[in-house]
Amino acid sequence: MTLTDKVVQNIICKLIKGQDYRIEIHTLINAQFLQYAIDFFKKVVEAKLKNQQVSVDWYKKELLNPNLPKEDIAINSGLNMKTISNMYNSATKEIVIDASMEHYETLYQAISGLVESDDDISITLTIKFRGVSVDLNVSESLIVINTLAVKRAALRGGLWSTAGKRVEKYLLKTLCILSNVPGKHFEQSQLPESLREVDFYLLNTTLQERFRCEIKLMGKGNPESADAVIARNSQVFIADKLSDLNKQQLTSLGIEWVELRSENGYKRFLTVLRNLSIPCEDFDGNIDSRLQEIFLEIFK
Repeated sequence: MTLTDKVVQNIICKLIKGQDYRIEIHTLINAQFLQYAIDFFKKVVEAKLKNQQVSVDWYKKELLNPNLPKEDIAINSGLNMKTISNMYNSATKEIVIDASMEHYETLYQAISGLVESDDDISITLTIKFRGVSVDLNVSESLIVINTLAVKRAALRGGLWSTAGKRVEKYLLKTLCILSNVPGKHFEQSQLPESLREVDFYLLNTTLQERFRCEIKLMGKGNPESADAVIARNSQVFIADKLSDLNKQQLTSLGIEWVELRSENGYKRFLTVLRNLSIPCEDFDGNIDSRLQEIFLEIFK
């Protein structure tokens, strides 16, 4: 399961109806993580069976094999690519291999020391696959558990980031169509190519003035909200939640804002449009059926 158009639509529906959208992301994280865990356990079984007679570290030999993709090597060592990139300002395969090997050795020694110092702990992880089973001792089990934890953290960070990026422009298009804004006032193809990929703009009645829109699907009181919109010189700010302080800051700066989580929050978008002299009309109908019609239009 990936962040499909259907999931994006579910998130937009929840945002416009003032509901929490986060369950959609958590569902994706769980689905991708569980699939990864199953696939990873299969690799562990195959690796250990292949190295039944190997007395040295079979995990390192097979799962940190330099021939594997660098992303796999990093995760299997207990690191993620972003961490390596931040540490070394690079993520070439050579650097990933060196960093992963160094980190794995440190982790392996730490786990070995822990096991030796506390012999009261006994863990055996048994994995069965196609009628064949392998047992992992306490050290091997802890390494596998650590790898799974790192992978889940990487999935979590990636999906939250992807969700925001995928939803933003679709959400703004949905709000515009729901507010009966003529397409020429939000059609991004009219913008210079340098602007199309980065931001979303609204155009006023004369189509001569552009208004940069910023969306942040963050929690209430996030101190970065006003800072972000100020730094990017945005004229419209749309958020899931805003604190009273956020609203005061934005209003004092002359920045139009919409808080979707408030009651009928999406309707404040009409106020924003009118303040910016952008043609619009109030929507009065069945929100669910209208959203489905809009999705058919924008998700072609």
